Amino acid sequence: MITARINQIEVQVPEGTSILDAARRVQVKIPTLCKHKDLLPTAACGICIVRNKGGNRLIRACCTPLEEGMEITTHDREIVDVRRSTLELILSNHPQACLTCGRNGECELQTLAADFNIPMESIKRYVKDLPPDASTGSIIIDFTKCIKCGRCVQVCQDVQNVWALSFLDRGINTRMAPAGDITLAESPCVKCGQCSAHCPTGAIVENDETPAVWEALHDKEKICVVQIAPSVRVTVGEAFGLPPGTNLTRKLYAALRRLGFKAVFDTNFSADVTIVEEASEFLERFVHKRGPLPLITSCCPSWTDFMEKRHYDFIDNFSTAKSPQQMLGVLAKTYYAERLKLDPSKVFMVSIMPCTAKKYELSRTEEMFASGFKDVDVALTTRELARMLKQSGIDFLNLADAEPDSILGDYSGAGTIFGATGGVMEAALRTAYFYATGKKLEKIEVEAVRGLNGVKEGTLNVGGAQVRVAVAHGLANVETVLDRVREARKHGQESPYHFIEVMACPGGCIGGGGQPYGVDNERRQLRIAGIYQDDRDRKIRHSHENPEVIKLYEEFLGKPLGPRAHELLHTKYTARPLYKR
Repeated sequence: MITARINQIEVQVPEGTSILDAARRVQVKIPTLCKHKDLLPTAACGICIVRNKGGNRLIRACCTPLEEGMEITTHDREIVDVRRSTLELILSNHPQACLTCGRNGECELQTLAADFNIPMESIKRYVKDLPPDASTGSIIIDFTKCIKCGRCVQVCQDVQNVWALSFLDRGINTRMAPAGDITLAESPCVKCGQCSAHCPTGAIVENDETPAVWEALHDKEKICVVQIAPSVRVTVGEAFGLPPGTNLTRKLYAALRRLGFKAVFDTNFSADVTIVEEASEFLERFVHKRGPLPLITSCCPSWTDFMEKRHYDFIDNFSTAKSPQQMLGVLAKTYYAERLKLDPSKVFMVSIMPCTAKKYELSRTEEMFASGFKDVDVALTTRELARMLKQSGIDFLNLADAEPDSILGDYSGAGTIFGATGGVMEAALRTAYFYATGKKLEKIEVEAVRGLNGVKEGTLNVGGAQVRVAVAHGLANVETVLDRVREARKHGQESPYHFIEVMACPGGCIGGGGQPYGVDNERRQLRIAGIYQDDRDRKIRHSHENPEVIKLYEEFLGKPLGPRAHELLHTKYTARPLYKR
């Protein structure tokens, strides 16, 4: 521990703590633009300058460790003037488009400009006229709004290991763009949206498809139905001022009906269906030796894209089970339409997802038209849903609770934990254990796969056999797991794992690229806690015990992995080039 003073306040912190973090310990807020809690400091923006007594220069608090005996001043006239001048320089390269920007009201640059009372331009504005890149259909880059903080580049390269973004040119012409100055769709981008989640401005946002949903809701010929992903229920409240992790499931059901949806489904239901299929698939491989191990989960479209581009030697290990979004889409236009005698061509399915990559998933033609129609018509992020609710005039937080449509709405606790890293694995193990032994797990919470460690490993005794599992979240972490499997293969050894779960986004879907802004590990923990509480509150906590899932198989699908289930609920994968030409 070292002792120093910040604004005459004594502080004790572990050696190596930055001045920025030390100041937070004594409730001193040093402004920043480039620093994010998830990322290493780059000192790119220069807003966080402070003064050390006796020093002859201003130092940057984000990247400078606090040292023994330092006497730091964080705010005086000169420091504030320098910060204001730095902001004015940044604004001189930034368009005046706040009112039409997707980050209006949630922009860190806008907030700082207000905090520093910058009422007018003092430096001549110079903004390059660069067209936006909307080539992926999932996220949009508006290069004119980039402040060159480097957050997107760092999260794309270091956290995700995707390397779709980099800095090009030098000096005043420096800009963030896909490497090689190609379009984002031509780059290795996997549409995870972590660049958007970490961008402080509106330079990277999701492709807003709310106009298409409004149009469908106003079309009397269409039968609009909707599904809600597991994690959305514990994050959407943040857009309305509630603490992270607040569970608003039943208010969402009510609000979506107010918006005009004829039926409100829950993706947790199809998560239960996914587990029935995936757990059955695992036992086919583990017990009956029909397929290679490890089995790797396939619910995350960014991970699927990443695997097909970089790790296609694992295609045979990938679960063929579709994601819950895909499963519910096809069931809505087959099972639901059949039971209610609806014309499936008129059913318009909207999914509310935590993820920008779910938009991309809809374009995977080999798996999204199993019903004979486009199984899901539009995927909206949590942020897009929040904007629709605010636009509608619905007093969301004061709505009376409602229930989902039971046909595709009832869910188990196992279905809801899909929203957290390790949740798919835990849900699958609960059901696989029962299928293998005829008994329930004595301890239903599988602690080994919980938490925010980048790679989590565990062993579960299933009928006397030891099942070795691994969970990775944040795409850079998957390399560690897959390389261990490759090394075993190379030496003719048994795989170190039997079952692997991968989620592209740190924290899993609760940290998805389409979630409310401001994510960091503290917020991820609170969101995950809300997910696990929902699991504990459910009377049924195993996917295979969901009565509506049981009925679905009895009335429509037949048996898990059966012909009809395989036709509607399973898919295939293809090796894809890293760069499109």
